[in-house]
Amino acid sequence: MMRHENKYLVDGEKYSKLQSRLSQYMELDVYNKQSEFYTISNIYYDTDDNNLVRASISKPGYKEKLRVRAYGAPARADMVFVEIKKKYDGVVIKRRCAFALSEAYEFLESHNIEPKEYMNAQVLKEIDYFIRLHAPKPKLYLAYERRAYVGENDLRVTFDTNVRTRRHDLRLEKGSYGDKLLDDDVWLVEIKTNGAIPLWLTEILSELRIYSQGYSKYGEEYQRRLEMERTGGCLDLYSMSQMKLQPSRCKVFLPRLA
Repeated sequence: MMRHENKYLVDGEKYSKLQSRLSQYMELDVYNKQSEFYTISNIYYDTDDNNLVRASISKPGYKEKLRVRAYGAPARADMVFVEIKKKYDGVVIKRRCAFALSEAYEFLESHNIEPKEYMNAQVLKEIDYFIRLHAPKPKLYLAYERRAYVGENDLRVTFDTNVRTRRHDLRLEKGSYGDKLLDDDVWLVEIKTNGAIPLWLTEILSELRIYSQGYSKYGEEYQRRLEMERTGGCLDLYSMSQMKLQPSRCKVFLPRLA
């Protein structure tokens, strides 16, 4: 997968208005036709010194992360994805390979795996190179509920809520629970496209005064944890999420792919 991603934080009122407008041009993701939301759960891997997330929040020209992703709370025999997500010059590239959850753990911990027919051999090699280079370990569980819309030209708009994290029980089969990362009335919106955002969508964003801003769930959790360690106490979740809702001056249009 190769695409551009723009992110936005909106409150409940703007969430409702944006959803209503999108439904005129897009349709719900196949999973949301079965239920209002579906759960995405992840284990993020990093180095002993958290080098991957520290590099990411410094906003370099190139960054990458490794995670195990599942839809729902899987059992060890269920299928999951091991993903490398890279971002270079504003373009997001995602490479992923399917595994049974128990196979994913074995591969990430020992590098040993007998390739199966459902595994992408090339991506398997790329992931193997990544883990040999960085020696990553499980660092963060992160899950959320998603509502997604799909449109023409691979346009995709997602709404994530109930973002929760934990730094213990770092196994997906341990259940979908954790500490809230965002206030209940704050939604993370992502617009994913192969080129420029369609004109009709930029007009809706402008009308609703929704402005793009950089945001990383993993990066946010890491910075918040560092702040809690520094202050020796708890952060005011509501006030922090409201600070994030301040509009930026980022352009709405994205550059087209060459």
